[in-house]
Amino acid sequence: MATQEITATPSAGDPIIVERRGGVGVVTFNNPARHNAMSLDMWRGAAEAIATFGDDDAVRCVVFTGAGNKAFVAGADISKFENERSSVEHIEVYNQAVGAYHRTVQGLMKPTIARIDGYCIGGGLAIALDCDIRICSDDARFAVPAAKLGIGYGFDGVRRLYDIVGPQFVAEIFYTARQFDAEEARIMNLVNRVVPKAELDNAVWPLAERIAGNAPLSIAAVKHSLMELAKPQKDWDVAAVDRTVAKCFDSQDYKEGRTAFMEKRAPRFTGR
Repeated sequence: MATQEITATPSAGDPIIVERRGGVGVVTFNNPARHNAMSLDMWRGAAEAIATFGDDDAVRCVVFTGAGNKAFVAGADISKFENERSSVEHIEVYNQAVGAYHRTVQGLMKPTIARIDGYCIGGGLAIALDCDIRICSDDARFAVPAAKLGIGYGFDGVRRLYDIVGPQFVAEIFYTARQFDAEEARIMNLVNRVVPKAELDNAVWPLAERIAGNAPLSIAAVKHSLMELAKPQKDWDVAAVDRTVAKCFDSQDYKEGRTAFMEKRAPRFTGR
């Protein structure tokens, strides 16, 4: 896993590229020869990167993207199955890494954006669904091909998709196992918006920078609510959300926001 402070071209040897562009953390899935299909090392490296961003106060928004311009993530790297998923024991290790990745992203108290360019298939779609916001190019393609491979899809993964698109589209996505184009994904609410391929960066990076420039505590309060709402209602911890909200009103950022408004200038938020 490589970590950099500036924009850089991903190198062939690093399965996960980690960058910080100002207040925006970037995780790049880097396996372009196989459309960024995920290996065990990639699941582990990405989880490690995200945990690092969670502890870095300078990172206020995280963007997930794929190397190259053909794919976000096109599922699992089948070429690795012989070594990584050839036995019950190996499958258990692999599934633990996948589960740890998803728990890490879903537990991140910072806004996340999926920059989807090209194929977003199987596990790649699950990665995108973990994100708060999904922006895709007009040539993006989405699918869950489990029914073509004889794979059973777990309850948590089905429920996450169900919460976003509803039962009728969950049924169509899983039953047909076909690829859906970008406009179909927009209609299903799989993505926030579709933009021409050449304009994808102009849609994603200014959005991430705008989010990173807002008050971190205010955003964390909303993120906390979204995380609770993703749980069954019986498990909601509304009191914890209320404490996160109260923290905003007891912060220097609250004072800075009011002062900047009165002085007609851009606020300078510190997250305190």
